[in-house]
Amino acid sequence: MGCPQVCSGATLQCSFGLAPSVLNVLPLNRTLTAGMPAANLQDHIPLVNILPFGMCSSPANPTVAAATAAALGVLTPMPCIPATASPWIPGGPPTLLLGGMPALDANGTLMCNWAGVIKTVMPGQMQMLIP
Repeated sequence: MGCPQVCSGATLQCSFGLAPSVLNVLPLNRTLTAGMPAANLQDHIPLVNILPFGMCSSPANPTVAAATAAALGVLTPMPCIPATASPWIPGGPPTLLLGGMPALDANGTLMCNWAGVIKTVMPGQMQMLIP
C-alpha cells in the first residue's frame, strides 16, 4: 500500500506554528495529481512554497526570543516567516521522480531553521498513491 502524493493545496502544520498553512506548488514539473501541481522534495522555498503558520512560538526564532526578552521572559509568539533552507526529508524510499527529484509523499517532513518540524496534515488529494 502506498502513501498519498502531496500536491498544491495540501494542508501543513509546523510544530511551533499556531495555525495550519497551505503548500503552494508551482507547475514547474508539469505533473498534476488530482488536477493540482504535484510536489517534489525541492518544493520548500519560504514564502513561495511554504506559507506562514500564523504566529511562531519557537524560542529559537530571533524575533520570538527578542519579544520574549522584552516581556521579561514570558513567551511571546511573533508572526511566522518560514525559514526552510533545506529540502523535504522523504517519508520513505524514493520511488517516483518529478522533475528529476523524488516526489513528496504525505510522510515527508520539513525542518525550519527555528527548530520547527513541518508535516503534512492533508496531502491535497487521496487518489494518487506513491508505492
